[in-house]
Amino acid sequence: MTIEDRFADPVFAERYRAMTARDTRFDGQFITGVHSTGIYCRPSCPAVAPKPANVTFYLTAAAAHEAGLRACKRCLPDAVPGSPEWNVRDDLAARAMRLIADGTVEREGVPGLAQRLGYTPRHLGRVLVAELGAGPLALARAHRAQTARLLLAGTELTITDVAFAAGFTSVRQFNETMIDIYRTTPGEIRTAANGTTTNGTTASGTAAHTTKKSERAALTLRLPARAPFDGAAVLGFLTARAVTGVERGSADEYSRAISLPHGTAVVRLRLGGTAAAPHVICEATLSDVADLAPLVARIRRLLDLDADALAIDEALASDPALARSVAAAPGRRVPGAVDPDEILFRALIGQQVSVPAARTALGRLTEELGERIDLDGFTRLFPTAAQIAENGHAVLRGPAKRIDSIVNAARALAAGDLVIDVGESREELEAKLVALPGIGPWTAGYVAMRVLGSPDVLLTSDLVIRQGAERLGLPSDARALAAYGARWAPWRSYAGMHLWRSSQA
Repeated sequence: MTIEDRFADPVFAERYRAMTARDTRFDGQFITGVHSTGIYCRPSCPAVAPKPANVTFYLTAAAAHEAGLRACKRCLPDAVPGSPEWNVRDDLAARAMRLIADGTVEREGVPGLAQRLGYTPRHLGRVLVAELGAGPLALARAHRAQTARLLLAGTELTITDVAFAAGFTSVRQFNETMIDIYRTTPGEIRTAANGTTTNGTTASGTAAHTTKKSERAALTLRLPARAPFDGAAVLGFLTARAVTGVERGSADEYSRAISLPHGTAVVRLRLGGTAAAPHVICEATLSDVADLAPLVARIRRLLDLDADALAIDEALASDPALARSVAAAPGRRVPGAVDPDEILFRALIGQQVSVPAARTALGRLTEELGERIDLDGFTRLFPTAAQIAENGHAVLRGPAKRIDSIVNAARALAAGDLVIDVGESREELEAKLVALPGIGPWTAGYVAMRVLGSPDVLLTSDLVIRQGAERLGLPSDARALAAYGARWAPWRSYAGMHLWRSSQA
């Protein structure tokens, strides 16, 4: 292929321009593979720009590994915000990537991943290789390596403990993988992490330290966000809805207890960094350090750290009705979820009542049914579907039909007849939810927006959103607002956050 042919491809041309400009906005959105040197880099790598003939762009680190490339030691391409593709896209590849990031392959293997997605392992592998350049095992392997590098660089765990915590089945497999991907040993990665990068941050770009506390692992992580990042707003959203015993928050931080695959954890989230390079400081105490990878994935989704904020703001600001709100609050995020089932119960209990009333009802439910814990001042875990299915009628208050809807949904979840997780497509998830008695489009859309990170959900039946629309001179009728809001696609979820903001102004 000639140089002219390469630049005839608009995707290659755009990515090459971003790479030569060392544009940090594209870090994590694609990877630059440089075949003349055998390395792959983030787009903003300060090294001399390679010739077009030597460059291939990849969507995943695993695809670069499969092509025989190693990670650049200078720019650390895996220490950046993740790709927004996996929320914007809702196809099989994107759903698989969301589950892989949550550690599904480590817990259930490729057959389990394929079953969760509703396909055979062979078909799933074909799709992922065609779409992403690597199969599920290679993608999971790359994810394990990134988790291991985070642990090596930011904790005092032994190298053997790091290997098994990251999901490797043996120390030999761990050593071979790390040398293959990073061209250096785990011990050398740990030694290098004691230094600093050119911008003065720790070499890992993601973690600071760990200690042992009553046999629990206490870690401090630094999670990079894509700028601009209105972190105060998303922490404020979560704090305003904090359930007593499970969560607490203030103007500048948010904390909560979380149930993870291998045990419980407590996290405390604070904002850090600069406007140009924001990050979130996550202090976590885990029952099992093997839960680190799913914890990081869920916190990143909770705070929507990987959203392409510049593209979203540019699109929404083109509407004069939203331009002022976007200018006042750039980098607005859509809050996600750490527990998909919990979001459904929050939506069902909170619909048609005020936020304080919902907090009271959820607090009562948690106090009565949630598992008792004693972790850093937290006393409860949010109730499971099984606990609500068994005792919900005795605890819940309100109209009988609404209580029946909540308990029936809990029974469906507890029995496995309803599954809500990041491996679902929006269409399938919403269809399953509205098929249940008492669940309508608002609840289904809200769950899809928060659990899947669906970027294009406009909750036009929401009273607060309609009030915000009216304040901005937009239609307040649900049908008319839906018709007007079509111009905000594919970012209607983010437009809704600006309408929510305007209603409170």
